[in-house]
Amino acid sequence: MTDLRNNTLTNLPASVRIPDYDRSRLRPGIAHIGVGNFHRAHQAPVIEKCLRVPQNDCWAISGIGLLNNPVSRAKAAAFLAQDNLYTVTQLHSDLSTSTQVIGAMVEYLYAPEAAQAVLARLAHPDTRIVSLTITEGGYNISETTGLFQLDQPDIVHDLSNPTPITAFGFIVAALKTRRANGLKPFTVVSCDNLRSNGDTTRRAVVSFARAISADLADWIEENGAFPNSMVDRIAPQVSAEDRNRLNAASGVNDLIPASCEEYTNWVIEDQFCAGRPELELGGVEFSTEVAGHEAVKGRLSNAAHMMMCYPSLLMGHRFVHEGMAEPRIVHLLKSFWQRDVIPLISPPTSVSVTAFTKGVLVRFANPAIRDQLLRVAHDGAAKIVVFHSRTITELISRGGDLTREAFLFASFARYLRGLDDLGKPFPVNEPQFTEADWKLLRSEEPLGLLQTSPFRALALAGVPTFRKLYVRMFQSQAERGVGATLETILV
Repeated sequence: MTDLRNNTLTNLPASVRIPDYDRSRLRPGIAHIGVGNFHRAHQAPVIEKCLRVPQNDCWAISGIGLLNNPVSRAKAAAFLAQDNLYTVTQLHSDLSTSTQVIGAMVEYLYAPEAAQAVLARLAHPDTRIVSLTITEGGYNISETTGLFQLDQPDIVHDLSNPTPITAFGFIVAALKTRRANGLKPFTVVSCDNLRSNGDTTRRAVVSFARAISADLADWIEENGAFPNSMVDRIAPQVSAEDRNRLNAASGVNDLIPASCEEYTNWVIEDQFCAGRPELELGGVEFSTEVAGHEAVKGRLSNAAHMMMCYPSLLMGHRFVHEGMAEPRIVHLLKSFWQRDVIPLISPPTSVSVTAFTKGVLVRFANPAIRDQLLRVAHDGAAKIVVFHSRTITELISRGGDLTREAFLFASFARYLRGLDDLGKPFPVNEPQFTEADWKLLRSEEPLGLLQTSPFRALALAGVPTFRKLYVRMFQSQAERGVGATLETILV
């Protein structure tokens, strides 16, 4: 296999697409915070397509990593060794693959070791867009109050120290410098799976800024831009085994390969305060109906991911396609869509809900993706609230059937034990829970989950119909297992 660097691109196998533009001419106009698999397989390939067209040299990407841990340090070292190049392999359902080298990222700044360089990049006149993939739970918005939580420890640190460690600390510090230097703000683009992600990002940035200076916050509100967007592509985690498999197929010795499904979608509002690349060249759709696209994707696709991942894990599966091979899981999703969600949403005129849900079933069942159920399950306390709260509250207000939502919550509560119904352990990663929450969860109180801080605002313990169903599902799963319990609710 051939190592991946600028001077080896022409030596790569002919089947691997390489950048067909001069990378030495590129300048970063986009700074991206959180260079994980999703960004590398979704946003970056869009920019790659833009860079193939002349006059777009100023829209390359500066990658920024914030997390201070061994995995993040190893990623930074890998980018350095590979001249910021990496491969993306599309995994087709017929098990064929297609690989391209992404050259759109021209630098990678590791903030724990280069905070001043990050601030300089964000404050640079060439930086006109700052984009984010910091996970659904990374925006620090209280589910109870809807407010940005200024008392969160990392935020407290950034408010009192000149060297920030959070995305919002870096963004606001850079905006403060830009204002002082007479520059426009940059546009902040969230690429996370959040309802009204642009509005949420605006709230977080402006709230942080207001804690520093009311004038600064007002300047950002009046001059900045935070477009809402909807993003969609499955980009699984890449294990060491997956890396070896991907590299063997491509013939490229890539230290940090990414993989993804063939399907991709990005819908965004055309609201940019400092210019933008021709994202249409990469297939991006500009729309005034982003909320409708969000509803379809979040409440049908993301919500279905959450609905199926916990019972699938408890049945002993570890990959999404394995769960989708269970007829009971497919039946559950179809019932969830038809009975609970579709009657509640108003899709954009261009979207067929029937075609979309059929496509979701095909995408989830793709065996080539090998998408990990634990990846989907991670941070479920945040994701369930994001993707299910509106459906639950609307069902409650309409007197609707809460059976499947109660089953989801019971499955999530059982998942938190870290043990499936076959007695096999698995890791649980739930950063939203406090020590007090874990104490509740470890108690014998069946309603403990509903009283934890992430779910308290939903007040589900006070809804008699939901409480009764949840307790019944909780007890049934404990006594009979999740599979037997699922069979009792399929209609």
